[in-house]
Amino acid sequence: MQSKALQPIAKDEYKDNLGDRLFIWLFSRKMSQALGTTTEVSGYDGFVELSKQIMQGRNAQEQQVVVAKVLQSLVPAPALWAIRTFFSPTKLVCVLNAWFATKMFVWLVGPCEVAEAEVDLADGTVRSQPSAVYIKKCRYLVDSGCVGMCVNMCKVPTQEFFTEKFGIPLTMTPNFEDLSCQMIFGQLPPLPENDPAFQQPCLEHQCPTASQFAITCPKLN
Repeated sequence: MQSKALQPIAKDEYKDNLGDRLFIWLFSRKMSQALGTTTEVSGYDGFVELSKQIMQGRNAQEQQVVVAKVLQSLVPAPALWAIRTFFSPTKLVCVLNAWFATKMFVWLVGPCEVAEAEVDLADGTVRSQPSAVYIKKCRYLVDSGCVGMCVNMCKVPTQEFFTEKFGIPLTMTPNFEDLSCQMIFGQLPPLPENDPAFQQPCLEHQCPTASQFAITCPKLN
């Protein structure tokens, strides 16, 4: 789906509490370790700056690999194995994951809430369940202003991390018109060729390196 031309959106003001600042520091530290470099920028801005450093000189797949390593470094391998082995993606597990995400990821994506979603089941039926997270305006997308960063360093690695490492399917659907996003736990992510996010053009009024001539964001390649 092509996005409409967006007017520049002012960044919201966030008052990160102690827990938020701890998560920002932890993620930034892991990213610095993966990169072998650091940044003099502090706080959330530093976290976004490190994300931009991951993009430099790497194609989309290489960016996703770096972020995957960062995510895996945050959770011990035995814990991942235990969750994948003993917790099947039942309705309850998916609903609890959605609730947990609204409490733990506000520092990353901004205000969010649990929402109802239609989930495709293995037997071909569809079940409605409150296992979605509605992100009102994604902090990461607003601050980065970049489709490629959203897809390569948030959407794809997070989907794969939950689906493959935790064994809990997750689909993330960013809305590049209003900068919101929906995470649906229990829903297998679509293949890239069937995912509109991979056909998204640059946010020309948001991204300082936007290409007005490319059909899709060049950083998705």
